Amino acid sequence: MAAQIADGMYLLNVQTLKGFTAGDLTLLRHELEKLQRETRAEVPPQDDVQATQVRNRRIVRISSALQIVANRQTARL
Repeated sequence: MAAQIADGMYLLNVQTLKGFTAGDLTLLRHELEKLQRETRAEVPPQDDVQATQVRNRRIVRISSALQIVANRQTARL
């Protein structure tokens, strides 16, 4: 699911997380963090603007998903 979120195939929001347990949210968060590290480690060539844009969009999608998951986790407490 984390890879689908990063690729933009799945849009994460508060409503989609309602059925998730606390353990599921923690697992999703760890997978998203791992994917974020991997994505940031990939450095496209300086002259490839399109690859840089794709990488940046992917990072933004992962970051927003992480924020949504973190907010959902704190709301459960």
